[in-house]
Amino acid sequence: MSRTAVLVSCAELPSGDGDEDAVVSALSALGFSVSWAPWDSDYDFAAADAVILRATWDYASRRTEFLSWCESVPSLFNPADVVRWNTDKSYLVELLDAGLAVVPTSLVPPGSPAAFPTSDYVVKPSVGAGSRGAARFAAGADAASHVAALHAEGHTALVQPYQSSVDSEGELSLVYLGGVFSHGFTKSAILGSTLDASGLYLSEELAPASPPADAVALAEDALDAASALLGILRAELLYARVDVVRGADGKPLLLELELTEPSLGFRQADEGAAMRFASAVRQQLA
Repeated sequence: MSRTAVLVSCAELPSGDGDEDAVVSALSALGFSVSWAPWDSDYDFAAADAVILRATWDYASRRTEFLSWCESVPSLFNPADVVRWNTDKSYLVELLDAGLAVVPTSLVPPGSPAAFPTSDYVVKPSVGAGSRGAARFAAGADAASHVAALHAEGHTALVQPYQSSVDSEGELSLVYLGGVFSHGFTKSAILGSTLDASGLYLSEELAPASPPADAVALAEDALDAASALLGILRAELLYARVDVVRGADGKPLLLELELTEPSLGFRQADEGAAMRFASAVRQQLA
């Protein structure tokens, strides 16, 4: 039985950034008719069997409109409720409150004063993609003007102490498909990097990685905690990317839990990863 799957993108990258090329082939091999379409196009998303968010990287400046579109799509992966929760990084505070090992995070809503760490730190918008709007500050520096600029754009600012391990080790990303670990890769530090030609994200270097046991344990805890907060089974998440860094004590900390439109590093994964993704899509539809 032939089914239709649409990989959802944005106008600037209508066919994504190339990372899903193998996924298209894998879905086709499992009987799907596959196409790409920007989320704000006139494509008939309601007619597709599976609508899969992949490169919707312009949503940050149009989040209200984007969420409204998500809620109009019957067969969206991941679902609209997950997207609403995950596209505002204040979810990190919820995970902290749930007892998870998260990079210390404080929120500064518009109109509120900011308190800055005594070490190097990062300030970023709570709604954003591709590290746009994120800036690193040295210990003792005053980021009030950056916070004010984010507030002027209507953003809540998110403040975190900078984890120096990123300079030497980068970030470790663990990818889960249908709630099951698939593969891992590392990302180089990207603060201060240049924007990609699309203008949607900062350039970064990726490399394959085999996550150590303590990072896997944290990723598993993060998925379980998020699923509990969302009231779903983790198997209901078609995809998830758990970004982990090392704290000053060497222990892993959750930096972000990406459940909406993360790059999944298929070009850094083994050949079976794309087929695992396609199989997970079939599982979601079963």
